[in-house]
Amino acid sequence: MSLYSLAGPGSPGDPGDIIAPVLVAAFDGWVDAGSAATTALEQLLDDAVDVATFDPDSLFDYRARRPTLQIIDGRLAELTWPELVVRRVRFSERDLLVIAGPEPDDRWQAFAADMLDLARRLGVVEWISLGAIPAAVPHTRDVPILGTTSEEGRLRGDIQPGPAGLLRVPAAAISVLEMAMAEGGIPAVGYFAQVPHYVSGPYPAASLALVEALGRHLGVPLPTGDLADESRQLRTRLDTATALEETTRTYVERLESMVDEQRLPSGDDLIGEIERFLREGGTEGRPQG
Repeated sequence: MSLYSLAGPGSPGDPGDIIAPVLVAAFDGWVDAGSAATTALEQLLDDAVDVATFDPDSLFDYRARRPTLQIIDGRLAELTWPELVVRRVRFSERDLLVIAGPEPDDRWQAFAADMLDLARRLGVVEWISLGAIPAAVPHTRDVPILGTTSEEGRLRGDIQPGPAGLLRVPAAAISVLEMAMAEGGIPAVGYFAQVPHYVSGPYPAASLALVEALGRHLGVPLPTGDLADESRQLRTRLDTATALEETTRTYVERLESMVDEQRLPSGDDLIGEIERFLREGGTEGRPQG
């Protein structure tokens, strides 16, 4: 049985008149550092309509991701369940399908197969993954973005595929879907913001960078909400925090030098830098987002 159901004919989300849509996805968890990717897609969902809904009972472990219970005056009033919904928005006469939310706990391969089936039914012409990863980058410079692509020449702007060479990491559901799309004949790309690993909490600068990267890729202006203001406010707080703590300030200056010299650390160097920072500064010296 299919894991999804489509909106009915004549409903606001009726997919009958969708034309050559691009499908964009982001899930929380493993590759959503600072909630950057899911926050980025939230900016696009004003006036969005539901096109397809995935069965949450098949995808989520409710012991790991429990529904939220509202209790009013001692009465059990309402349960809010985790959900995954494909929503439709339109920008500059271009249809965009967006799925953003909790990363599924179970049935990733079945989820990927059904997502590919849905993409084909809706005439999707391209898949775009959005994500964010912690990295040894300073908060004082532009947010770096790495790209993934199913074929050369598909990434836009100055985004390069990377990192170079072989990299083995635990997979995320977003990558399983991206590979399924590419193997199923739908071109696929991914944009992954690098978030300073020493910052805790939301990182709106990365969300802003992802929205802007997506807009450049699509060739249309996209709404960014309050992300610019939130980024400036967080930058001020981080600057103040690093100025008060010498170990953190020295570490950030070292990262700035690496960026300014366009010198990327090797994997061993990166791990060594992080271990040294934690050993010398510890978590007590970490700026808070």
